[in-house]
Amino acid sequence: MLSVAGTMDSSMSKAGPGNRHRNQDGEISAKHGNTLIRTLRKVYGQNFAAGYPETDKLREVLLKLNETSLSQLRRDHQTGHLEHKIANASKEDREPE
Repeated sequence: MLSVAGTMDSSMSKAGPGNRHRNQDGEISAKHGNTLIRTLRKVYGQNFAAGYPETDKLREVLLKLNETSLSQLRRDHQTGHLEHKIANASKEDREPE
């Protein structure tokens, strides 16, 4: 926020690690929120989002994920690999056996 003097308020000028993660999680949800947990388990293994049905969507469980599942998503999002991994796993769902 701007103070009376027109400078940035120090509380708003510094984004802490929590803000960075919340922003990143929001980006992940906006871009991949419709992705089914079943698809993400093909990418990250059966323990991804443990305890949630495979028919849940990422946006429904993102804020409740354990640190392991969340850090896998964040890492792939940061490196630009998440979209490609999801696309490949989704393609497997559509291919006839």
